[in-house]
Amino acid sequence: MVSIARKNLFHDKVRFAVALAGISFAVVLITVQLGVYLAFRSNVSVLIDHTEADIWVTAHGLENFDFGRPFSEKKLYDVREVPGVMWAIKYMLTFGYWKTPSGSQETVQMVGFDPETMIGAPWNIVKGNPQDVKYFNSIFYDEAETNRLGNIPIGGETEINDHRVRVVGIVRGARSFIQSPYIFTSYKNAVALSRVSKGNTVYVLVKVAPGYAVPDVKRRIQETVNDVDVYTSREFSKKSQDYWMINTGTGVALLAVALMGVVIGTVIVANTIYTSTTEHLKEFGTLKAIGASNWDLYAIIIEQALINSIIGFAVGMAVSYFVIQGMKRGHLAILLPTPVLVGIFILTVMMCLWSSVLSILKVTRIDPALVFKS
Repeated sequence: MVSIARKNLFHDKVRFAVALAGISFAVVLITVQLGVYLAFRSNVSVLIDHTEADIWVTAHGLENFDFGRPFSEKKLYDVREVPGVMWAIKYMLTFGYWKTPSGSQETVQMVGFDPETMIGAPWNIVKGNPQDVKYFNSIFYDEAETNRLGNIPIGGETEINDHRVRVVGIVRGARSFIQSPYIFTSYKNAVALSRVSKGNTVYVLVKVAPGYAVPDVKRRIQETVNDVDVYTSREFSKKSQDYWMINTGTGVALLAVALMGVVIGTVIVANTIYTSTTEHLKEFGTLKAIGASNWDLYAIIIEQALINSIIGFAVGMAVSYFVIQGMKRGHLAILLPTPVLVGIFILTVMMCLWSSVLSILKVTRIDPALVFKS
């Protein structure tokens, strides 16, 4: 039966090539779109996920991480008084204008952390010592933003909000989702460079003491401190991701394109297998006449679908590799963990199996007497 499946499938090489092209295109579309979606979703909360705080205290009504709003620094001291708080520190995130060597401006997000404790500091250092940001207007930026910000080397200077700044380091993997590069510096420098009023902060980061439950401490902070919102790190990360991926429609659009790939692949494979089945109805009728069961005929069609899916997946992944490498050279993030790749393979197989349903229904109704008809 397997030899019949291969013979039917490879008999018309042009049709087989069209089917593989359709499956491969679907695999590339699904792989790239899912990779971009997962990378975007990860980038939305990259700073939250790499900060060791258990709880984030924000201005009331804040919708996402990137658009933090200042609130009174006095709230910090109220938070520190809550039982179960091991430490609480200020954390700054505010927008500024970066002057490139060509004289143009780029909007950046200044991240102010404590260089003594290193809480909230960049985690993947390419060059420099992050503690150097404690010196006057010293900053780090991400290597992916080198061309955009003007390729300023270590020791080079530029301006943020008309204040001179000096580059002392470069990081990796801290790219902003909203295309306004993160600039890392000390909290003190961030306040001096920004337009945030002194006496205000944008976030308060909290670490829960051993022996206390994070949800309990979160609840106590909510009950004690007025006019703020309190989230666990996981809650705040998910809130920011959901805002950009769902509320703005960005994630829905990416997943819709991936779904379109599934539909395209299914239609092309279904048409190929159905046409092949129709052309070989007499052969299927002969098999039924000599005693083959419906399941024997199903096995032929399913075998064709599996061959299509395996070869199509392999070709699609090969093409995806080159597409993704090109996107990475353009500094577009792609995230494809192994479980996702396994899931794409299973989806490809299911797509091809589903495509064979019409053909299975067709051979089920075959009359063995068909073989004796002219």
